[in-house]
Formats: sequence, C-alpha cells, structure tokens
Amino acid sequence: MPIVMINLLEGRDAARKQALLREVTNAVVRTLGVPPQAVRVLLKEVPPTHWAVGGVSKAETGN
Repeated sequence: MPIVMINLLEGRDAARKQALLREVTNAVVRTLGVPPQAVRVLLKEVPPTHWAVGGVSKAETGN
C-alpha cells in the first residue's frame, strides 16, 4: 500500500486540495500499477508561522 505524504502551506480552498489528492492518486496508480483503493495520500497543512525559508517565516514575508 503506497503512502504519499504532502506538506503545504495552509490557505488553499477545498476544491484545489481535492484536485491535488486525486491527481497524486492517479500518478501513483499509473506509475506503480496499483488500484486506487490501495493508495493513501496524507495532506498536512502548515501555518505560515511554522514554515520558514532562510530563517524567515512565510508569515513575515507574506508570500
């Protein structure tokens, strides 16, 4: 059973997240030849205050 873990900044709408989950599942199915029911995708949304690049949080940079 493949398990895919995705971390991304919070703030995207439900439709975009659902599209991401669907597309990732489809990619795993095509690549590994497993049924969709065997694929697990875990999506973790991280607040901008907990995500930093170069020591500066995304909340501070605003992007």
